[in-house]
Amino acid sequence: MATWFTADTHFGHTRIVNATFSTPRLAFSTIEEHDEALVANWNATVGPDDTVWHLGDFSYRCHPRRERALFDRLAGVKHLVRGNHDKSAAALPWASVRDVGQVVVDGQGIWLSHYSHRTWPRLHRGDLHLYGHSHGTLPGDSRSLDVGVDCWDYRPVSLAEIRGRMAASDTVPAELRTPAEG
Repeated sequence: MATWFTADTHFGHTRIVNATFSTPRLAFSTIEEHDEALVANWNATVGPDDTVWHLGDFSYRCHPRRERALFDRLAGVKHLVRGNHDKSAAALPWASVRDVGQVVVDGQGIWLSHYSHRTWPRLHRGDLHLYGHSHGTLPGDSRSLDVGVDCWDYRPVSLAEIRGRMAASDTVPAELRTPAEG
C-alpha cells in the first residue's frame, strides 16, 4: 500500500482546456479527453488499496452524476483537503474531508493544504508542506511543493518523487535561513 498526493484535477472544467484560461491544459482538445486522460493516469499509478490525498479542486462545474461517475472510477482510498472549487465534490464518498491536514507518511510529517503557506506547523521540526491551487506557477523549495497535476504529468505523485524534486531545489524557505544566508 502506497500513499499518493495530487491536486487540481478540475474534472469537468470546460474552460481549463481553453487557451484563454490563465493556466490552460493545451494538451487536451476537449474536457472529455482531459478527464479520461486524468482517470487513466491516476489508475495507472494508484493501486486499489493505496491512499490518495487530493489537495483540492477535484472538479469544477461538473454535473453531479458525471462527477460521481469519475470519482467512482478512480482507484484507491481517497481523502480530500478542500480547495476553492470543492463545494459539490466535498459531498462525494471520500474517506475524509478536511480544510487542512497533517499526516505522517514513511516517518515524514507533512502539512497538507490547497493553498501554499509561507510557514506551517512543525516546519522547524522537519515537516514538509504540500499544496495545489497555483497550477505550477508558484515555485517550490526544499520543504514545500505544488503536487497539482499540472506539475506531475497529470497524475498523482509519491513522497519519493516529491523528495527528489525538493532535494534538487537550491531554495531554502526564508523561515529556515540563517542570517548569513539572507
